[in-house]
Amino acid sequence: MTDDRDESLEKRRAQLGAELETLRTEVGEDGPREVRAETSRRGYAEAMKLSSEFIAAIIAGAVLGYLFDRFVGTAPWGMIVLLLLGFCAGVLNVLRSAGMVSEPPSAGSDKGPNAGKD
Repeated sequence: MTDDRDESLEKRRAQLGAELETLRTEVGEDGPREVRAETSRRGYAEAMKLSSEFIAAIIAGAVLGYLFDRFVGTAPWGMIVLLLLGFCAGVLNVLRSAGMVSEPPSAGSDKGPNAGKD
């Protein structure tokens, strides 16, 4: 009975080894690793792009608010309001870039809410 198990085990090991060898020749030894590295680099690039868009909008809002307060004399309200608007603009930019929110239709396009209605 033990001999039958050993033979079955050896047969399955040989079959698995053959399948692994065919997969290695089809894919190549470094194929999946290169794909993972490329995907990882794309993810980092996308994250840097999204974070820089978000931070740039907040900084632009803060600078414009500071300048508004400086010239009009409404400190700190101009900075608070424009900082919050910059934050909202940054979130909207990130959502648009990530594809979570669609782009607004342009003035000359036929993709508006009343497109095709006469």
